[in-house]
Amino acid sequence: MNKTQKAEIVNTLTEEFKSAKAVVMCDYRGLTVADLESLRKIARAKEAKVQVVKNTLATIALNNAGMSGINIKDTNIFVWGEDAIAASKVAVDFGKDNDKFAIRTAYIDGEAADEKKVRAFATLPGREELLGMLASVWMGPVRNFTIGLDALKRKKEEA
Repeated sequence: MNKTQKAEIVNTLTEEFKSAKAVVMCDYRGLTVADLESLRKIARAKEAKVQVVKNTLATIALNNAGMSGINIKDTNIFVWGEDAIAASKVAVDFGKDNDKFAIRTAYIDGEAADEKKVRAFATLPGREELLGMLASVWMGPVRNFTIGLDALKRKKEEA
């Protein structure tokens, strides 16, 4: 890989990391290519991205994106997305099925986070679930009002 290719990768990753709400760094040593493709498929479904990046290039990109302070070493695969919960869920869910996959560290909302925080984010309901809950709460009073009107209508019809 020559310097221009490395610079392209760093620039692309810098832009991606700047827009990401979460960047999760994981150890993938020992996983097969099929396992990694499965991880990428899960990430695509949750609108997250997955990439293996050289540590020096990743460090430069993270520093350029304002995410500094973590020492990156060994083999790493990065999972990131614009939804912190979705990126965390991708890493945690894939780790449940693969004992060779381990979460090392992360940046969530611009702060360094450990594995416990990533797991805590993964337990939160996602955006779609939260919107469903909100719609249910908003529809509650309307539902109760219509039930009350229906009961009043039946009572007047009986009388």
